[in-house]
Amino acid sequence: MNHNSNDKDSLSLWGAVSMGTGVMIGAGIFALTGQIAELAGTWFPLAFFVAAVVAGFSAYSYVKMAQKYPSAGGIAMFLKKAYGRGLMTGACALLMYFSMVINESLVARTFGTYVLQVFDAKDAEWLIPALGVLLLLFTFLINILSNRFIQTFSFAMAFVKIAGLAALAFGGLWATGWSFESVSVEPQETGIASFLGAVALGILGYKGFTTITNSGGELKDANRNVGRAIIFSISICVVLYVFVALAVGANLPIEEIVRAKDYSLAEASRPAFGQYGVWFTVGFAIIATVSGVIASVFAVSRMLAMLTSMQLVPHRHFNLPGDLQRHTLVYTVGIAILLTVFFDLSRIASLGAVFYIVMDIFIHWGVFKHLRKDVKARAWVLITAMTLDVIVLVAFLWVKTQSDMLVVWISLIGLALVFAAEKWFLKLHEYDEDDPHYSTETNSH
Repeated sequence: MNHNSNDKDSLSLWGAVSMGTGVMIGAGIFALTGQIAELAGTWFPLAFFVAAVVAGFSAYSYVKMAQKYPSAGGIAMFLKKAYGRGLMTGACALLMYFSMVINESLVARTFGTYVLQVFDAKDAEWLIPALGVLLLLFTFLINILSNRFIQTFSFAMAFVKIAGLAALAFGGLWATGWSFESVSVEPQETGIASFLGAVALGILGYKGFTTITNSGGELKDANRNVGRAIIFSISICVVLYVFVALAVGANLPIEEIVRAKDYSLAEASRPAFGQYGVWFTVGFAIIATVSGVIASVFAVSRMLAMLTSMQLVPHRHFNLPGDLQRHTLVYTVGIAILLTVFFDLSRIASLGAVFYIVMDIFIHWGVFKHLRKDVKARAWVLITAMTLDVIVLVAFLWVKTQSDMLVVWISLIGLALVFAAEKWFLKLHEYDEDDPHYSTETNSH
């Protein structure tokens, strides 16, 4: 675990913001716009906005924790502070880990879907997971390079993504004369549960802010800047998402958005800019997805390394070369590849949403119950954050019971397995000070 000693203060405030927005924009807008439109109908731009409000309340706990305990462990360390080294910490950190890996496979498949828009290969469905797997292998190679390279790369790409999305949104709205064909204020047949279900998916577009908490160990003036980086990232993304959603809605009727739900941004640029628009959007989607996955894998493999050194997950070398972080990188990319091959886009997104929101509820509860005075958090904000999460999660599962019961079962079984496996592991594995994988630096913060 070499990233604390020499990298302190190596990350600037805008470096952290670009990392956060980088991970968010990767999946958020490309993969989710169509799925959110499917659930929210003509209200889908509003769903992005409401999701930002929920994410904003969510961010409160993380900001408060990061101000008090900035560390490279991010969420894993927050959970440990709240619940100690035990079942809740291990299981919730794993939920976060899996929701991030699920996100990576979502982005990998999105990459495949958009690339196919350029070639006339829409029938070759097998190419989508194949391209996704290639992206994940490329990500693995990039992640073996240095931290500084990844940060520089994420930083440059974040600007490209923000500029590109802004250009898409502005161009799309300008081409239609700022008329919004499929965005309306009059309620359609969208029920409240369906709208809240869309909000649950929308939250996935913002949860990238949590990767900023992992950089507490490296961020300059972390006590102030983690919180600021989170607030800036969410603010940038909500403006972009709502504008892009309005542009998509201005160019395509709702049925079209839903029909092209896995690549709706490319379709929406067609009426405005023709084939060039599609090429621009696809090129831009490739940049966004590639850099999003790279930033995400970087953060997630480190989180798993942290969990390993906290002795909350089992570790086997399988005779792999390299250090612990290299191993967690292999596992992370491996799991993402499996998901990419076997699941379709909307199912992957649904799983990620459920795992993430459950973990989020436990974070707020941990802060509320155990650390409220310690981190000077206001009870009403924490209660509001929990309530919003619960409402959105219940609505989402309810909508899914109507349309895709399998996702509900997989989510519930997944949750049960994570808790059961963690309980079993902790029972077998007594905490061992002399474990060679245990690093004292995880305790020194």
